[in-house]
Amino acid sequence: MDYKFGDRLYRLRQSAGLTQRALGNMVGVTDKAVSRWETGAAKPTTQTLRRLAELYHISVDELLKLRDERKDPKQITRIVLTGGPCAGKTTALSWIKNDFTRKGYAVLIVPETATELITGGVAPWTCSSNMKYQQFQMKLQLEKEKIFLEAAEGMKEDRILVVCDRGCLDNKAYMDPLEFSGVLAGLDLSEVELRDSYDAVFHLVTAAKGAVDFYTTANNEARSESVEQAAALDDKLIAAWTGHPHLRVIDNTADFETKMKRLLSEISSFLGEPEPFEIERKFLIRYPDLSWLDSLDNCEKIEIIQTYLRSKNDEEVRVRQRGADGHFVYYETRKRTLSGARRVEVEKRLSRDEYIRRLLDADTRKKQIRKTRYCLTWDNQYYEIDIYPFWSDRAILEIELRDEEQSFRIPPELTVIREVTDDSAYRNESLASGTLPE
Repeated sequence: MDYKFGDRLYRLRQSAGLTQRALGNMVGVTDKAVSRWETGAAKPTTQTLRRLAELYHISVDELLKLRDERKDPKQITRIVLTGGPCAGKTTALSWIKNDFTRKGYAVLIVPETATELITGGVAPWTCSSNMKYQQFQMKLQLEKEKIFLEAAEGMKEDRILVVCDRGCLDNKAYMDPLEFSGVLAGLDLSEVELRDSYDAVFHLVTAAKGAVDFYTTANNEARSESVEQAAALDDKLIAAWTGHPHLRVIDNTADFETKMKRLLSEISSFLGEPEPFEIERKFLIRYPDLSWLDSLDNCEKIEIIQTYLRSKNDEEVRVRQRGADGHFVYYETRKRTLSGARRVEVEKRLSRDEYIRRLLDADTRKKQIRKTRYCLTWDNQYYEIDIYPFWSDRAILEIELRDEEQSFRIPPELTVIREVTDDSAYRNESLASGTLPE
């Protein structure tokens, strides 16, 4: 999403003293369309850009320069901290604030919207319907995040970490599918746009799963779940975020202090402190039962188109279109292998126009990779199962780990043929070269 361009459109409108509805009427669109421009979820058409330029008394070139401006070195990262009831979020926010402030970040905390509304008297049981309440909550959440991102743009620090105490997809756990679809339609947004607008998601597992002796609702007056309800809600929250490219689940397999340190380690790794690396294990598996995967609440199907770009010999550069149901987000990734399982990886979000421009640098010696990815959360671990159109008997399973010694289990429904972490023939870049392993 193009937040910078959207923010500048917002500033131009504010300077002109116009509401979103007034501006929409003047250029022939709805207020919802204006809102989508300003949040970065969509861009004006060429004809509308001309109308906007005329309205603000600037040239189209000047308006486009605002969109294409990329010289600002400021790094703003927006992450979600989520989890079931009594998972340790309040303490975790304090640890994040202290740790990353010491590392030179300006840390901004977007407060939990549900607690603000419910303690203020706006709740599912006081509104006309649960769906209406959820719509109120998501609208307020989006507005708060927009304000924090706007504030971050104006700060002097070069590295800013915006931590959302829960994100918009948390609401999905409190609605049935019909209600959720209705709320999305009312906001004129897609699930892909909402979920993948955040850079990373970190889920703290409720104490009701694995640390029952420490489970309590006394520290949050907006909570009243039993142990069983808390565990079920935790599962729903993980399922709601499954499909995000950077979801990490922090469980209760160790004591609470270790849990907090694991969280900080996961965030540091994602941010690249001190270096952005990933530890990945890869397995060749039998072709999975797709009907089983499709039936799971904790599994999300994603369509991916991956294109390799011309690059130096020691670096892999690719751009990726990722999404579902006609809604996509775009990324550029640069990778360099350190060892079999450990690689330096730097990823950045692209706008659709940036993605199209980067395609001009495609390495024409390599084929475009198309695959269907099933993102599965199981046993507090995140699994990615890649289905390729050229295989009907096998698939690839990938697991990202926090360290090379981390233990893990593979779901019993998946049959491993062998590990291929160190087998270069099964890397996507090799598959794109057109030579398929036996």
